[in-house]
Amino acid sequence: MISKFIKEVNHYDGSQLNSLWALRNFGLQGDSIISFRGSCDIQPVNMVDLVDVRAKDSIFSTDMLHFIIEHFDLDLEKTITRQRLLICIIKEVLEEQTGCRLKRQGDDLYRDKLKLSISIATLSPVSAMIHTGINISVKNTPVPTVSISELGWSKQCYLELAVEIANRYGAEIESIRMARCKVRGVD
Repeated sequence: MISKFIKEVNHYDGSQLNSLWALRNFGLQGDSIISFRGSCDIQPVNMVDLVDVRAKDSIFSTDMLHFIIEHFDLDLEKTITRQRLLICIIKEVLEEQTGCRLKRQGDDLYRDKLKLSISIATLSPVSAMIHTGINISVKNTPVPTVSISELGWSKQCYLELAVEIANRYGAEIESIRMARCKVRGVD
């Protein structure tokens, strides 16, 4: 699995959930996890979650740590399972590093009733894609939120956080692949 942190600050608007995004934009071919820092403003035309569209929900943050994952298979249930695995990894890393207790509800993380993350999993014509964003700032968010700095993580250390999460995710995916190769079938 290819892992890359993009140092330039980028705006996330949902259009990045597009097949072969990593190849088109960064020349990275194959399963990948790309991370970057930037704002987030997803308009209904780019929302994948139709429950959010129907509810006229707003998804906005002035500053987030983003992850875009692409796997080249077309199994939505497996993709949602991978998405939940990513969320569990993020929770584990943040709890280990900050000592703060978080709660996972489906594909979202909370501290008390304050939302820390957003996430969606979907399919493209050739791949499965996941986007997850973690709040670096809570300024002007449309729902009550918490940021990683409020958990005790330095805003300046977002690169280290991104790399740690991406490395753990990649290692977990590789471990799953290898686990398939060591067991015999049963009658």
